Amino acid sequence: MSEMTHAAPKNRGAIAFIEKVGKKIPDPVIIFMSLFVVALGLTAFIGGHEFQTVSASGEAVTHSVKNMLDTENVRWMFSNAILTNWLAFGHGVLGVILIVMLGVGIAENSGLLGAVIKSLGLRLNARWLPMLLVFLGIMSSIATDAGYLVLIPLAGMLYAGVGKNPLIGMAAAFAGVSAGFSANLLPATPIDVIIGMNARIFAEAQGVPFTNAQGEPLNPATMHYTFIFVSTFMLAGLGAWVTKRFVAPRLDAMSYQLPEDLDVGEFKVTDNERKGLRSAGLGLLLSAAAIVGLAVGPLATYVNDAGREVTPYLDNVILLIAMVFAVTGLFYGFATGKFKTKQDVVNAMVKQMNTMGYILVLTFFSNNFLAVLSYSGLGVYVTYLGATGLSSLGLENYPVLLIIGFILTTALINLFVGGLTSKWMLLGPIFIPMLYQVNPDMTPDMVAAAYRVADSSTNIITPMMTYAGVILAFMRKYKPDLSFGDVIAMMVPYSAAFLTVWTTLLIFFFTFEIPLGF
Repeated sequence: MSEMTHAAPKNRGAIAFIEKVGKKIPDPVIIFMSLFVVALGLTAFIGGHEFQTVSASGEAVTHSVKNMLDTENVRWMFSNAILTNWLAFGHGVLGVILIVMLGVGIAENSGLLGAVIKSLGLRLNARWLPMLLVFLGIMSSIATDAGYLVLIPLAGMLYAGVGKNPLIGMAAAFAGVSAGFSANLLPATPIDVIIGMNARIFAEAQGVPFTNAQGEPLNPATMHYTFIFVSTFMLAGLGAWVTKRFVAPRLDAMSYQLPEDLDVGEFKVTDNERKGLRSAGLGLLLSAAAIVGLAVGPLATYVNDAGREVTPYLDNVILLIAMVFAVTGLFYGFATGKFKTKQDVVNAMVKQMNTMGYILVLTFFSNNFLAVLSYSGLGVYVTYLGATGLSSLGLENYPVLLIIGFILTTALINLFVGGLTSKWMLLGPIFIPMLYQVNPDMTPDMVAAAYRVADSSTNIITPMMTYAGVILAFMRKYKPDLSFGDVIAMMVPYSAAFLTVWTTLLIFFFTFEIPLGF
């Protein structure tokens, strides 16, 4: 096929409205900078105001809002801006996130994750192709680049190879990578860390117990593991059904072209990659043995002086998972020649850290904003007003409606504002304490799980998604006149199905008091 250029049809209706509004919304960093200024102004306006809330034990607690423009409070902001409010925020949650990304970075930049995706993808039986593509997409969310840049184009080639419209496979893979972003079979993934660690911070900042519905203490990294484990298989099956029932029949009737330069061998697993995968398997066994040794040795469960059972291996599961990624990545990288010296490994970690620059900028402003909310009492006051408003509507007796309402609110916001972390930093500090005050069954893990469901399900139908342009470019190889409006229309069935069924699954867990994790 020769080079072809087509003007994409102009989007109209809801898609055009989303694009127009989304482009007018400033970057989340600017949003948090603005919110910081607004918060200072509000504290100056209502500083000294007192109000009462009810504690978890049922006692009345009196709060007051501090004027952050008073001299002593201005000194506090400057004295704590860098160390306490940013780097040490939430007991160093930023450092934990960076450490996880170091391990993932070694595995990703060694080529391991891409090779695993290719190896599994090329073994798929055509009958199970849709389900396994969605499943692989979900699993690839650990390293988003590998999912978007390897699996989605590979899925197109796999479908082209069996004589079907490549867009069918790309749609299924896209649904798994992006709409199933929050699900996984592995515990303590980066998203688990970001959501869980910050959920604990948001809860503790306003005296909300960081426990589940059964009153058991939550582990931030694994508090959703049971739910996301079940969700992985549910979404894989659901994605396959949507593909066969709605997407494939529509796309089978659509014309497509195969580019002349299509090289099926481009995504074949080379002998060198097979060698690396065998070595990575050995690394996986050794790292698993090391974890078992630590779990029964230095990190074994013990009872402390206060009579409380402590589980160091679970408390440090984030570091253990990062170690597995690092070890398997090292074995793969040195076996394939991707890593030739120790400096290559350092460069791989540095490269991964380069992608975290935005997170550093975002967290400086968001963490300082949240610190002001907490220190001034303004956050408690906003929570108090919201909880009072919801209670006045009688919603405290309908917790399921609270869950559904929060999911729909987040899903709608996600159409216009991208970025899981930035939205969670904005919504979490308000909704975790607010919903708990309305109904104590709205525990931090339940609210956080509702956020994950909503944030993931609508990723594939918003122009604000980071990889939206990349996906469109991939798909245009087979249909040059494809517009992003066409892509959204293609993905709406997945988004609607995932949002509906995933919400139902969460409500099932809630209704039958099934722990979301451990």
